Amino acid sequence: MDTAKIGFVGVGGMGQMAHLRNYVTVPGCQVVAIAEVKQKQARLVAERYGISKVYANAEEMLANEELDGIVAAQPFTRHGLLLPEIYKAGKPVFTEKPLAGSIEVGEKILNALKSSGTWHMVGYHKRSDPATMHAKAEVDKLKESGELGKLRYVRILMPAGDWVANGFIGILGSDDPAPAFEWDPPASDMDEETYKAYVGFVNYYIHQVNLMRHLLGEPYKATYAEKSGVLFAGESDSGVACVIEMSPYHTTIDWQESALVAFERGYVKLDLPAPLAYNRPGKVEIFKDPGGGVIPQLIIPTLPWVHAMRQQAMNFVAAIKGERKPMCDAPEALEDLKVARQYIHLQRGV
Repeated sequence: MDTAKIGFVGVGGMGQMAHLRNYVTVPGCQVVAIAEVKQKQARLVAERYGISKVYANAEEMLANEELDGIVAAQPFTRHGLLLPEIYKAGKPVFTEKPLAGSIEVGEKILNALKSSGTWHMVGYHKRSDPATMHAKAEVDKLKESGELGKLRYVRILMPAGDWVANGFIGILGSDDPAPAFEWDPPASDMDEETYKAYVGFVNYYIHQVNLMRHLLGEPYKATYAEKSGVLFAGESDSGVACVIEMSPYHTTIDWQESALVAFERGYVKLDLPAPLAYNRPGKVEIFKDPGGGVIPQLIIPTLPWVHAMRQQAMNFVAAIKGERKPMCDAPEALEDLKVARQYIHLQRGV
C-alpha cells in the first residue's frame, strides 16, 4: 500500500488539533473524507485541509468511501454505541483513550471487534512520544541483559497543569446547534457518585495507568489507593512495585509529567511534554552504575523534533500498512479499565 486512505468521524477540538492536522501531513497518508454532524463546521475544516468529501454521519461515509482506516475522535462514553457500527466496515479503527466508560461497555466493544475481522488502536499518545519509544526500548534491553540488575520500581508523577499548551490555536468552530447525542449506560456495579468518580479518573489518569503497564512490560494490579486521590500503588505480576502520584501539586503554565524506571544499579527517567505541545518530544535520561570499578554514566540522548500526536498518526498509518503493530490495541485497553476499577474500589471502598 503506497497511500493509506483515511476517513475521519468527528472533527471537533481533539479531532482537528490532536489528529487531523497531523494526518494530513503524514507521508503515505491521505485524508479523503470527513463525517461530522455539524455540517457548517465540517465544510470549514474540509476547506482548510483540502478534503473533498464531507458527510453528515459515519454511516454515510462508510457506505460511499473505500477507506483503509478510520479515525473516530469521539467522546469515550459514546464508544459503545458508535464502534460496533464502525467496525462493520472491516477497516482498522483509531480512537482516543480510554476504550469505554465502563468494563461492561468495553467488553461489548471487544465482542463486536472480534466478529468484525479488523483491529482497533486506542490513542495512548504517550506511547508514541519519541522519548517514550526510546525509553521503552532501553528498559527492555536492560531487562534482557541484566546489565543494571533487576527491575525494582516504576514511579509516574502526573501533576495537573496546562495540558493544552496553546495547542488549540487555529481551531475552527461554527454556530451549528449542538446535536442531542445518545450515551452509553453507566456501570451497573457503581452508584451514580462512584461512577462519576470512575469516569473522571479514567478521563484524566488512564494515560498513566496505561503507561505504567507499558513501562513494566507486564500486567499489574492496584494494591493501595490513598483516600484523597493523590497516591495509587500497585504490584506487577513479577512483583515489581509501582506508584502513580496524581496531582500532588498543580501548575498553571507548565506540564511536569515524568516517569522513573529503577533498576538495582541505575534508572531510565522520562519527562513528557504537554499533550498538545507541538513539535516537542519528551526527554530521556539513562543512568548506569554497574559497579566493579566501571565509571558511572549519565546518558541524555538528543531526540527528533516530533511530538507524540504526530508520531502516533505515523504509527497508526504504519500499522495499517502492516509495517508495525498497533501501539496499544483494544484488548489491552480493556485492562486499563479493570485496573481503574480496582483503584476506585480501594479508594472509595465500593
